[in-house]
Formats: sequence, structure tokens, C-alpha cells
Amino acid sequence: MIIKQLSIFIENKPGRLAEITDIIAKNNINLRALSLADTANFGILRIIVEDANTAEKILKDNGLTVSVTSVISIGVGDRPGGLAEILKKLAEQNIGIEYMYAFVSKQSGEAYAIMRIEEDFRAMEILKNAGYKGLDIE
Repeated sequence: MIIKQLSIFIENKPGRLAEITDIIAKNNINLRALSLADTANFGILRIIVEDANTAEKILKDNGLTVSVTSVISIGVGDRPGGLAEILKKLAEQNIGIEYMYAFVSKQSGEAYAIMRIEEDFRAMEILKNAGYKGLDIE
């Protein structure tokens, strides 16, 4: 499933990540997945939340630089080789992945991969046709 991911540019200093997650929590927005990449001076926090539109507004209202990106969420068999099967299907169709992170869902017992892919609609069709399902959130 194609979903919205928020990318937040943050200073690389102690407590900044805590401030951002606190803003999200105080506004009763459920954080489903995150990835943090950093350099010496700043970081990019990528998050999946249950209400991306509200979270984007709240974070911007709090002075943060936020961008919204479409990403693919796909259920992966939580077993050895589960991710490799999906990646092989995409590679066979010459579809490259810009970046990816994953998490395990306690509700479904499945792992989910979040992927940024230029050809997201084509990739999603390939995976749907192969029987894979995405994470269902707003």
C-alpha cells in the first residue's frame, strides 16, 4: 500500500528527538515506525504515523521543517528469507529502492518494510499481484 511518510529535519543535539516525539504524543498521534539518519549537524527523522496530515500541520506549527513523501508499506513474512523474496521480485522488474526501513507489527505478527521507490505504483502492483499486502493506515 502506498502511504505518507513525514520527513523532519532536526538539529543533531541532545533532547531534540525527545521534543519531537513529545509533540506527537501530546497530540494523541500514534507513531507506527521511524528511521533516523544523521550527519554531524542535522538529522532526518522519517516517521509513519496514523494521521499524517494532522501530524504534518502540528509539527510545522511547532517550527519544524517537514516534507511529505509517498512510500510503500508491504507485509513481509516474519521468517528467514521473507524480505529477500520481495526484494527479488522488485529486482527482477529492474525496480530500485532509494531507502528502506522495517518494523514488526504486534497486531498482525508480520514484519513490514517501508520503501521509498521512484516507481511506487508499478512496484505496488507487482507486489499485490504476488499476494503481498500493505499496512493499512491513513
